[in-house]
Amino acid sequence: MDKLIINKSKVENTSTQEKMVVEDPWQNLRHYTDARIALGHSGTGLPTSEWLRFSLDHARARDAVHLPFHKEKIKEKLLRMGLETIDVHSSAGNRAIYLINPDKGRRLNEESRAKLIALNAPTSDLAIVIADGLSSTAVHKQAVPLIENLLPYVKSLNLKLAPVVLAEQSRVALGDEIAQLLHAKVVAILIGERPGLSSPDSLGVYLTWDPNLNRLESERNCISNIRPEGLSYDRAAFKLAWLIESAFSLHLSGIKLKDQSDNPACYRTLHPRYKLKGSLISDPV
Repeated sequence: MDKLIINKSKVENTSTQEKMVVEDPWQNLRHYTDARIALGHSGTGLPTSEWLRFSLDHARARDAVHLPFHKEKIKEKLLRMGLETIDVHSSAGNRAIYLINPDKGRRLNEESRAKLIALNAPTSDLAIVIADGLSSTAVHKQAVPLIENLLPYVKSLNLKLAPVVLAEQSRVALGDEIAQLLHAKVVAILIGERPGLSSPDSLGVYLTWDPNLNRLESERNCISNIRPEGLSYDRAAFKLAWLIESAFSLHLSGIKLKDQSDNPACYRTLHPRYKLKGSLISDPV
């Protein structure tokens, strides 16, 4: 009997709380975005449920930044795909240094630099770097599926791949030094983006033609928000492949290379492997 009374009390309390929440007129728009809109209010403050949801999302974002980079699982998956891998580390010795001093994440430490020099890698067309960045969570979830979708395009372009590099405590610019030591003509660095409250697992890709230590941020092309809830793997892979093909054709990247991968009139030899919007049949690669 006591249990029934307690349960009844909980129902009444929940009902009372719901009545105290005033819904926002934009409530229906929440179906179309993860943005924190139309939260409603209870008195002059947020509803308790929204405050708790905000606290949880904030905790997830912090966890994504500090989660260690689990390279071994990624390496196992890449090995099954027939891809050779190399581990490197930036000059940021730990996460705290990486966050406080970004420049440390833009250069290799001495051991990693010596490793790549000793490798004496032959000239390659494309170097792929998988870097933890600001969200290892994103890299763990999105990097391998993206590469799986990219490889058929790489094969169609007949590009020679350098060993895939897994870089720890890495910033975007670290890819330039890595690719230069691997003698790669183009580098694509897959890196965890700064976590948002609604997207702690968003992956970004930065493409640079003729990578070297003098490259500017304006000389890169960026593809962001790669995740199932954002830009899908198949579309991100084609966008990246289109940019790679264009970079080889024009010998440049960055602000001089406009992304027109969504315009069939701008296709060269590659075509999407997915069905185009409004098309009955997708074009083969």
